[in-house]
Amino acid sequence: MRVDPERLDGLIQELSGLTTEQTSPDRGDLDLLPTTELVRLMNAQDQRVASAVLDSASAIAEAVDEITARFRRGGRLIYMGAGTAGRIGVLDASECPPTFGTDPSMVVGLIAGGETAIRSAVENAEDDDLAGAADLRAIGVTADDAVVGISASGRTPYVLGGLAAAHDAGALTVAISSNSPSAIGAAADIAIDVVVGPEFLSGSTRLKAGTAQKLVVNMLTTLSMIRLGKSYQGVMVDLLATNEKLRARAVRTVTQLTGATASEAVSALEVAGGSVKLALLLVITGTDAESGAAALRSANGVLRDAIAICREQTAGDAAV
Repeated sequence: MRVDPERLDGLIQELSGLTTEQTSPDRGDLDLLPTTELVRLMNAQDQRVASAVLDSASAIAEAVDEITARFRRGGRLIYMGAGTAGRIGVLDASECPPTFGTDPSMVVGLIAGGETAIRSAVENAEDDDLAGAADLRAIGVTADDAVVGISASGRTPYVLGGLAAAHDAGALTVAISSNSPSAIGAAADIAIDVVVGPEFLSGSTRLKAGTAQKLVVNMLTTLSMIRLGKSYQGVMVDLLATNEKLRARAVRTVTQLTGATASEAVSALEVAGGSVKLALLLVITGTDAESGAAALRSANGVLRDAIAICREQTAGDAAV
């Protein structure tokens, strides 16, 4: 391994100041402890993550509102990260289509090193800031997009390069880090610094930092989708019924939210072409599929508003 000594010394100094790289003084005997005690200690550390995320609630809420605004004008949410952070972004992006019925292009995950890096480490990929910028430009980043850089250390060059390119394009930039202040936070419009403290195993940021990243990205997509009207009474109503379990969930959703029988729900889903949201509208308002679909379009997909539109139409027809 060929290393520039001066650069190495500088990097060591930089890492030594990061919270995520610290070692807790009470961890020296981990290898000597019983397994049950290890489980207890690790779980105690994990319990600190949720409260650390709560400390960043205002920044997360700001990011959700700004991402939602980009979605409404046809923009995308683009995650960027390396290693664990990149995989978490890719995972969240890949789960949006079946959960919320979104087009796969709406939420995108970019990982340093490309597709290979999802399953295997790609040497030096995270150190390439030019690749971060190039990957983002390759998918045509625009001012309508929101780019979320994820890095436990908050200094990953790949992410910094991507955020710089996003800024040049006029896109919203968000940074998720487990150090504060962080380099990516300083480079972004919104900094979400979730400081979870030293890892259970020193420097293993797939642990608490990774858990914090997963919690935050869950919020960014789930809450923005709620803002877009993809839920009703706390239930997913835009899910894609692509397997037996999801088809059963679709029927259960209609019965749960309307009081319809299972057979009535199945019939409504058939008329609605499998759309849970449209089936709900048909059962709740008694409208026909064509009128219901038009109401949903007028309501920008928000079921509550579509219900109000259909009821107003019914009341108007009755008054004539």
